[in-house]
Amino acid sequence: MLNDKTILITGGTGSFGRKCVEVIVKNYKPRRLIIFSRDELKQYEMAQVFSDREYPFIRYFIGDVRDKERLYRAFHGVDYVIHAAALKHVPVAEYNPFEAIKTNVIGAQNVMNVAIDQGVRKIIALSTDKAANPINLYGATKLCSDKLFIAGNAYVGHDKTAFSIVRYGNVVGSRGSVIPLFLSFRDKGLLPITDPRMTRFWITLEKGVEFVLSCLDRMVGGETFVPKLPSMNIMDLVKAIAPDCPVKMIGIRPGEKLHEVMIPRDDARKTLEFEDHYIIQPDFRFWSRRFNGAGGQPVAEDFEYNSADNPWKLSIEEMQEMVKTL
Repeated sequence: MLNDKTILITGGTGSFGRKCVEVIVKNYKPRRLIIFSRDELKQYEMAQVFSDREYPFIRYFIGDVRDKERLYRAFHGVDYVIHAAALKHVPVAEYNPFEAIKTNVIGAQNVMNVAIDQGVRKIIALSTDKAANPINLYGATKLCSDKLFIAGNAYVGHDKTAFSIVRYGNVVGSRGSVIPLFLSFRDKGLLPITDPRMTRFWITLEKGVEFVLSCLDRMVGGETFVPKLPSMNIMDLVKAIAPDCPVKMIGIRPGEKLHEVMIPRDDARKTLEFEDHYIIQPDFRFWSRRFNGAGGQPVAEDFEYNSADNPWKLSIEEMQEMVKTL
């Protein structure tokens, strides 16, 4: 799919972007692979691993999704865009709401408009479980971003550009994840716990990248892909990381949920279930023909995919194996 194609990754120096580059250079032969981000230090560090001498097709572009003019230059001749750029830390977004909106909402609008104007063929945008029934600003901005990209398929008219969304849960070991936090506090001898009832979906970075690339291949435009993932209680996570470490209850932080939702009950009527994932179809009636022959089975009308009721539970031993890979 990616051989002899030009691919651009926004937020390309983040946890997802680095792993995505690693997977692409290992398995494909792209014409160009553009790393688009605003952090020159991270680009410099990444270039030490993926140098232009060893990988002459890689390009490093300094830029911000807030800057529409820079996106026009970067998107020229691009076939596929993986949109991973975001301000994603919940407390940071709560304290800096305008900045989160500029990057996550206005940035998404810029990516969408420039992609259409530059004739990009496919754009797949990374979402989050926090965008389903959001209660914090980060989740709200990502829901708004998701709506923009889905609507982009109608906005594009008769042009060839297609937009889709991938939504998944917490990534093991990503920047800002609770696991590196727990590992650091384990050495100090006390783990802060928000609420012992809390549950979360979990996915490894590599599995997340593989799922996104598979969705980029199969997407027709307008759908939201949701992988089937295991979930875990926070106290089992403690047992996996620091079983002998005492804990301290600190209460739920602003904008946090007890349990995460990836498919709200209100979306059940347009959700199809497949062997390893779900697809939430768009509301456009004229778009339904795109999904003819896609397979999948409609879920029950009262279906909701949340981390509390999820039948697939991650064991302590399985989480320990995941943590070993960090």
